[in-house]
Amino acid sequence: MKTWLITGASSGLGLEMTRVLLARGDRVVACARRVTPFAELEQQHGQRLRVAQFDLTDTTALRREIDAAFAVFGHIEVVVSNAGYGLFGAAEEVSDEQIERQLSTNLTASIQLVRAVLPHLRAQGGGRLLQVSSEGGQVAYPNFSLYHASKWGIEGFLESVAQEVAPFGIEVLIAEPGPTQTGFGAGLDHASPMEVYEATPAGELRRAIADGSLAIKGDAARSVAAMIDAVDAARMPRRLALGSTAFDNIQRVLQARLEELLPQRHVAYGADHG
Repeated sequence: MKTWLITGASSGLGLEMTRVLLARGDRVVACARRVTPFAELEQQHGQRLRVAQFDLTDTTALRREIDAAFAVFGHIEVVVSNAGYGLFGAAEEVSDEQIERQLSTNLTASIQLVRAVLPHLRAQGGGRLLQVSSEGGQVAYPNFSLYHASKWGIEGFLESVAQEVAPFGIEVLIAEPGPTQTGFGAGLDHASPMEVYEATPAGELRRAIADGSLAIKGDAARSVAAMIDAVDAARMPRRLALGSTAFDNIQRVLQARLEELLPQRHVAYGADHG
């Protein structure tokens, strides 16, 4: 039996993961702003489920609840950073308030979660961190610039942290789902559209989402199962692409970057002194 701490546990992948883990006999600390979805689960699983209600962007509350969770359960093997949402709109369209909310939720709060759990994981001799990112941590679409900023940012943060904490037995997995049937689209925060972008790629994507023509191939249950399997494995990967869309897009952009980089070798070496 493992003990998991999951943020953003009241919906989407977080709720699905909570249900699966409890059903198999694990313990879960479910962190969320809304506690309504947990009533039935609490009745079914009793003390194996601890619900922590707080806003992840409230760092004081975050640290308090993390400390309490470790105090109650004593040992938490896996911390899942899953909370987040998408801001949809061209960079020129989004408001200052929307930018602040996007980055404070997806990036800063995720950073503070990691900072809050690291002392506990070190003290217990190790653990595993699972960051639910997105293919949008390596791939970019128009109208998602701020969302991408948050996902590329948290992936860079964790690439560094993984090197810092490896000596303490703490491992990091970055999961990168493609478009998945989780209600993510319904939860998008939309900017006020500007007419000047209608005939651009930003406008095309806006229409594809609005009319439902954007393909969503990812399955939430299968994605959650793959993440749990990866965390349970003796050798956990650093990154995990989820869904054919994610795999194909990530492969495409990585190949394109290499094709652009390799011919620049002589330019890069030529920039060295001496």
